[in-house]
Amino acid sequence: MSITVETVARIASLARVRMSEAELARMAPELSGILDWVEQLEEVDTSSVEPMAAVIPNHLRLREDVVDADPLTGGGQRDAVLANAPMAEHGFFAVPKVIE
Repeated sequence: MSITVETVARIASLARVRMSEAELARMAPELSGILDWVEQLEEVDTSSVEPMAAVIPNHLRLREDVVDADPLTGGGQRDAVLANAPMAEHGFFAVPKVIE
């Protein structure tokens, strides 16, 4: 695809970038080259390539979600913790409604 100096001037104007005539003339072939490269990428058959979110495989390392009953690490003490709460309902901290 061929980009003209006028097209580069229009893009520079839209981007609010001030460019001299020499810079516009230098950018036209560079932008044309970039668009030619993109067109070349479009020719590659990617129908058998699975879409991915990252280049390298990411696996989340999850631990099992269990309540630790050891009183030293804090598990299994719901009633003792809720005894310190100003208000508790149904085994949870209760807070006043703040939305009017």
